Amino acid sequence: MTKQQYLINRKLNMLDLATTLGNISEACRKLGVTRQHYYDVKQVVEEFGVDGLIEKSKTKANPKNRLPLEFEEKVLAYSLEFPTQGQVRVCNEIAKRDGLKISSGGVRSIWLRHGLARAKDRLKRLEKWAAENTGVLTESQVAALEDARLEKEAHGEIETFHPGFMLGQDTYYVGYIKGVGKIYQQTGIDTYSSVGFAKLYLEKVAITAADFLNSKVLPFFDQNGIPLLHVLTDRGTEYCGQADKHPYQLFININSIEHRMTFPPFLDPV
Repeated sequence: MTKQQYLINRKLNMLDLATTLGNISEACRKLGVTRQHYYDVKQVVEEFGVDGLIEKSKTKANPKNRLPLEFEEKVLAYSLEFPTQGQVRVCNEIAKRDGLKISSGGVRSIWLRHGLARAKDRLKRLEKWAAENTGVLTESQVAALEDARLEKEAHGEIETFHPGFMLGQDTYYVGYIKGVGKIYQQTGIDTYSSVGFAKLYLEKVAITAADFLNSKVLPFFDQNGIPLLHVLTDRGTEYCGQADKHPYQLFININSIEHRMTFPPFLDPV
């Protein structure tokens, strides 16, 4: 099979998967492509058939056909401020804000030249810019980065930057021992270094969850001069409750640890 045949089959498989699942977004997510790519391929197949997917020899781009530099700078600047907005929204907002008329296709062509065609690519650009610049982020930028973080955590993706940045904590049911009762294990893993901690308990309650941090986790980080900044748990009752009464919540608040929680599989972040 030639490379071109492979690419054609992959595009056709994308269309088939979307039909099978009955969900275009899910099919695109599984294959790691954008919805725009799906619609582009679908339109080509509908208009020209499978032959339309055969790559034509590419000619060198003519710089004279490009938009003026002023337009490109406006699009890149706007996309840095609002990285999750689509190409139609961007061209409309730039027209309203700056009086520059640019088509949605023109916006997309600029994104393509700079590797920003996907929203996640524009978010990565914002993250990099935020790391390199000490300026205060706008409200829209903060919201975009926070939404991206929640989306990643909802799908099991965790951003971690150094030891102590985040500890994943969970309760594991070990089993039942006659004469002793139920045995539970509190487990913690530093998400950056993969250093793990564990301790057995007879109960699955907030006190044992807090004791695990106090007796096993924090002493280790203190000995190594590393502050623990965040802890990630599920929404079990041993971890969640009223902030002013729940032992676990009280403990992490006293120790200035930020609590993050995973989303159940049936619940999307809002």
